[in-house]
Amino acid sequence: MTTPSATHEAKHVDSELTVTRVLRSPKLLTRECLAGVITALALIPEVISFSVIAGVDPKVSLIASVVLALTLSLLGGRPAMVTAAAGSVALVIGPMVRAHGVEYIMPAVLLGGVIQILFGLAGLARMMRYIPRSVMLGFVNALGVLIFFAQVPHVWGQSLPVWLLFALTLAIVLLLPRLLKSVPSPLVAIVVITAIAIFCGLHVPNVGDEGPMQAGLPGLNQLAVPLNLATLQIIWPTAISIALVGLMESLLTAKLVDDLTDTPSSKRRECWGLGVGNILAAFYGGIAGCAMIGQTIVNVELGKARTRVSTVAAALVLLLLVTGLSALMAQIPMVVLAGIMMIVALKTVNWHSLQPATLKRIPLSETVTMALTVAATVWTGNLAIGVVGGVLFAILLFARRVAHVIHAERQLSADGESVRYLVRGPLFFGSSNDLFEHFDYAHDPQDVTIDLTHAQIWDASSVAALDAIENRYQRYQAKVTIIGLDTRSSEFHRRLSGTL
Repeated sequence: MTTPSATHEAKHVDSELTVTRVLRSPKLLTRECLAGVITALALIPEVISFSVIAGVDPKVSLIASVVLALTLSLLGGRPAMVTAAAGSVALVIGPMVRAHGVEYIMPAVLLGGVIQILFGLAGLARMMRYIPRSVMLGFVNALGVLIFFAQVPHVWGQSLPVWLLFALTLAIVLLLPRLLKSVPSPLVAIVVITAIAIFCGLHVPNVGDEGPMQAGLPGLNQLAVPLNLATLQIIWPTAISIALVGLMESLLTAKLVDDLTDTPSSKRRECWGLGVGNILAAFYGGIAGCAMIGQTIVNVELGKARTRVSTVAAALVLLLLVTGLSALMAQIPMVVLAGIMMIVALKTVNWHSLQPATLKRIPLSETVTMALTVAATVWTGNLAIGVVGGVLFAILLFARRVAHVIHAERQLSADGESVRYLVRGPLFFGSSNDLFEHFDYAHDPQDVTIDLTHAQIWDASSVAALDAIENRYQRYQAKVTIIGLDTRSSEFHRRLSGTL
């Protein structure tokens, strides 16, 4: 029986794994490489389906995924995170392709990559700190829902052999780890189910049905449109969307892997590394990429990968499958990949956040924010929309909550000749209007002191509110004195007062 201390020690060892240590240990190297094999196999059907959405050749996008995976394995800031041609980016590119043609993909992806590099060099990845935990939970749970239901068509409504293979897949993936832990159960499931389908002559949907699988490498893509203002007008909205959607999904996935592995990552490096990867992928005509959270969970959770070795292995295996073993790859039944991804989806969902006891403890506003993020993501099928919507909603709730914590305590002097208001709370655009209503203008004496020792001025709206309070008192021939401001707030008030 494994003791808690032993488990903790194992986690600690995993968190300190380096590429050098993995390369020196046959056991660790085997684990990382096998995880990469599973990940590569899990990538294939999704990349193919995303290519169809974007309107590009699946083979080209698979090669672009190889380029992305290799590049981010070397340059990325989050070890063991899988990057490839992504569905969220395909949704962004698709409308431009349908309106103007596939030849505009290359310049759009190139420009998107440049924007991502600039984003990383400028250190804007720090903006991740402003994403609330409730939005992160909504992102993770929505992703689990999307991954699960994306696999349903490969099982529901299919023939009896598909259902039998599906049941066998679940049995292998869930039960085999209890008997054998040295080999990843998803890999065993893929090999066994594929062998059964081939040797039994079962006619079930396979990877080859998703798109053409010709052997060989495609050539480098050449720019097919002129680099002029007209092209820029067509591509710039798509390029910005590619950059922002890709960055958002990659950074959120990186944070998720940070939490799963208890290890840090360089978000800044991930940003400019993704930009470089997309620029290189563009020359193969593939759609841009970002972190693939489902495949990352396969790599990190099912495969127990922790280093860059796993993603390099995934890229090389994918390259081998696409070029030399494309005929064999095409024979893999879709049902086995769907079964594996369904288990991944269930592992992705944060079930603790959905338990009644948890929901009862946390504030209702955070539960609503999480639910809204899930709903927006599932409804649109776009993770970026869900996250942005959740963040905006959380900001509004925060501003509303903070706006009502402002308080002004009225202290009338013994002789009734002066009055002092002790203000507590943050002064910003949301609370300034409330502050204005805390004063008894008509009945106060002519000597009014506003003490801001326990308050801070955050923005120009607060200065304008204080000016409005002074102006209201002037109607009653009262003089207002403001005291207690810290150095920053005092300078801010002095600079803006009377000018707004």
